[in-house]
Amino acid sequence: MDGTVLVADDDRTIRTVLTQALTRAGCKVHATSSMVTLMRWVEEGKGDLVISDVIMPDGNGLEALPRISRERPGLPVIVISAQNTIMTAIQAAEADAFDYLPKPFDLPDLMKRAARALEVKRRAPAARPKTDKVPGDDLPLVGRTPAMQALYRLVARVMNTDLPVLITGESGTGKSLIARAIHDFSDRRTLPFVVAGAGDLATMEGPATVLSRARGGSILFDEVGDLDEDAQARIVRMLDSFTDNAPRIMASSQSNLAHRMEIGVFRQDLFYRLGGVTISVPSLRERVDDIALLTAHFLQRAERDGLPTRRFSDGALDLIRSYSWPGNVRQLENTVRRIVITGTEDEISRAEAEGVLGNQPAMEPLTGGGEGEKLSGSVAKHLKRYFDLHGGVLPPPGLHQRILREVEGPLIEIALDATGGNQAKCADLLGINRNTLRKKITDLDIRVTRRRKLM
Repeated sequence: MDGTVLVADDDRTIRTVLTQALTRAGCKVHATSSMVTLMRWVEEGKGDLVISDVIMPDGNGLEALPRISRERPGLPVIVISAQNTIMTAIQAAEADAFDYLPKPFDLPDLMKRAARALEVKRRAPAARPKTDKVPGDDLPLVGRTPAMQALYRLVARVMNTDLPVLITGESGTGKSLIARAIHDFSDRRTLPFVVAGAGDLATMEGPATVLSRARGGSILFDEVGDLDEDAQARIVRMLDSFTDNAPRIMASSQSNLAHRMEIGVFRQDLFYRLGGVTISVPSLRERVDDIALLTAHFLQRAERDGLPTRRFSDGALDLIRSYSWPGNVRQLENTVRRIVITGTEDEISRAEAEGVLGNQPAMEPLTGGGEGEKLSGSVAKHLKRYFDLHGGVLPPPGLHQRILREVEGPLIEIALDATGGNQAKCADLLGINRNTLRKKITDLDIRVTRRRKLM
C-alpha cells in the first residue's frame, strides 16, 4: 500500500492504532483530533486518502464531505462512526463518501478498503435515480432501540459486500424495505432492484427473465419460504449458473426456513445458498420504546400528505404502546392514519384510540417450531419426548423445578440481552421485582454483561 493518509478522530487510541497499521502497510500518516486541522491539510493538497470520524470536537465529518469534494475532487474519504444507524450510512452515501464503516470496526477490513481507495482512482459518482422520498422516510429507518441499532449496524456492514442476505421477520416489519435500503445505498445503487415472487418463477424461463431484468443489480426473492419445490429448484439452477457479473441476491421470509427444511418442504441446498448473512427484523412487540417515535413520524407524514394536524394525549399514547400490534409497523401506520382522518379534535383522546383499536385484530398466538403451532403445543411435544426417553420409567423426582429452570433461564438471558444488561429494565419487562430477578440470576448462574460502549 502506498500513499499519504489523513486520519481524523478525537479518540487517541483509534488514531494510534490506525497510524501504526497504515505505517506498517507502507503509508505515510498524518493524524489529528481536529476537523479544522484536517481541512487545512486538505486545502494544502496533502493526502491521498482521508479516514475521518463523524463527531469531532470542532466539526462534523459528514458535513465536511461536500467541502472536501469541492477542494479536492476525487480525494476518497472513508467515514468511521460510532453513530451506528443506517441513517449515518445513508448520509455518508448521499455525501459521496468513498466508504463507511461503523465502530467498532474490523481493522483488517478497514485496511482492505483503504488499499482499494488508494489503488483505484475515484470515479465520479453516478447519477442517482430520482425519487420523491426523503432519506430516512421508510419504516426501517425509524427506531432507536438496541434491537434496531443492532439491525442498522448489520445493514451497514453488509451493504457493500457480495454476500447473499436472508431477511426474516413477521409480516409488516419492513423486510422488503430493508432489502431496498441495502441496494439503494450500496455500490449497485445505479443498477436495477428486482423483486421476484412466485409468479415470476412459475415457468422454466422465469429465472432467466428475472436475471435479465436485474442486469447485475440486486434480486430479492420475496417470501421465499412460500415457493413450491419447482420454483426452488429453478432458483438453485440460476444461482449455480452465476458468473463474475452476477447480481446481489437477497431473500425475505416470515416463515422459519430451518424448520421447513427439516420437515422436507424447503431445499437444503437453497437454504445454505441464501443464508450468507441473516438479518432478523424485530417485531414491534420487541421494540416497544420505538412506538412513540414511530407514532410521531406517522403523524408528521400524515400532515405532509395534507391530513389534519393532530397529536396523541398521554393516555392515548399509553394505550398505543400497550397494544400487541400483530401487524407490526405497517398496522401501526394504518391505525394512526385512520385515527387522524376520523377524529376532529387537535388532541387524540384515549377513548378515541380505544374506539379504533377495538376493531383491530388481537395478538397472534406465540408460536413454537412448527408453522402456526402454539408455544404450548411445542412445549407439550418436547415434554412428551422427554418422558418417552425414559422408556416407561418415571423421570427422577423434582421435575417441576427442573422444567421451570430450563424455561426460566433462557427467558431471563434473552430479556437481559434485549435490555442491554440493564437489570431494572429487565425486571420491568418480565414483570417481577428487581430483587427477585437478582436472586434468579444468581440461582440460575446467569452471566450479566452490560452492553459496552462503542468506540
